[in-house]
Amino acid sequence: MNQTFIYSLEIMGKGMLSIFIVILLLTFIVMLLGKVASLRKNK
Repeated sequence: MNQTFIYSLEIMGKGMLSIFIVILLLTFIVMLLGKVASLRKNK
Protein backbone atom coordinates (compact mmCIF):
# COMPACT_ATOMS: atom_id res chain seq x y z
CA MET A 1 0.00 0.00 0.00
CA ASN A 2 0.99 3.56 -0.51
CA GLN A 3 2.43 5.13 2.68
CA THR A 4 0.48 8.35 2.12
CA PHE A 5 -2.80 6.43 1.92
CA ILE A 6 -2.11 4.63 5.21
CA TYR A 7 -1.22 7.94 6.86
CA SER A 8 -4.46 9.50 5.60
CA LEU A 9 -6.45 6.59 7.04
CA GLU A 10 -4.78 7.19 10.41
CA ILE A 11 -5.73 10.88 10.35
CA MET A 12 -9.29 10.03 9.29
CA GLY A 13 -9.58 7.51 12.14
CA LYS A 14 -8.45 10.07 14.70
CA GLY A 15 -10.95 12.58 13.34
CA MET A 16 -13.84 10.12 13.48
CA LEU A 17 -12.90 9.12 17.04
CA SER A 18 -12.83 12.78 18.05
CA ILE A 19 -16.28 13.37 16.58
CA PHE A 20 -17.64 10.29 18.40
CA ILE A 21 -16.21 11.52 21.72
CA VAL A 22 -17.73 14.98 21.25
CA ILE A 23 -21.15 13.48 20.44
CA LEU A 24 -21.00 11.32 23.60
CA LEU A 25 -19.96 14.33 25.68
CA LEU A 26 -22.83 16.46 24.33
CA THR A 27 -25.30 13.63 24.97
CA PHE A 28 -24.09 13.34 28.55
CA ILE A 29 -24.41 17.12 29.10
CA VAL A 30 -27.96 17.19 27.69
CA MET A 31 -28.99 14.26 29.91
CA LEU A 32 -27.46 15.97 32.95
CA LEU A 33 -29.25 19.25 32.19
CA GLY A 34 -32.53 17.35 31.82
CA LYS A 35 -32.10 15.79 35.26
CA VAL A 36 -31.23 19.15 36.83
CA ALA A 37 -34.27 20.77 35.23
CA SER A 38 -36.59 18.03 36.47
CA LEU A 39 -35.19 18.36 40.00
CA ARG A 40 -35.83 22.13 39.99
CA LYS A 41 -39.33 21.60 38.63
CA ASN A 42 -40.22 19.23 41.50
CA LYS A 43 -39.16 21.70 44.23
